[in-house]
Amino acid sequence: MEETRQHPPLRERGNARKRLRAFGFHLIGYFAALVVLVPLNISFMPDDPWFVLPLLGWGSVLAVHAAHVMGLFDTFRKG
Repeated sequence: MEETRQHPPLRERGNARKRLRAFGFHLIGYFAALVVLVPLNISFMPDDPWFVLPLLGWGSVLAVHAAHVMGLFDTFRKG
């Protein structure tokens, strides 16, 4: 028997593109901020690596955003 693919409706594909684009902007902002923060930390306070806090804090939020974009939270959605 032949397998048939189930394509999501166009509206859902548009939402997926918007989510992916928003994630891309989030990722660019994350790396841009760290490109600024790490050299600032190393040049002004080399003995205190405080840049690790935004790296881990923002990175964990970014990981949740990535999970959302991949649709891992869709199982919790009703309907």
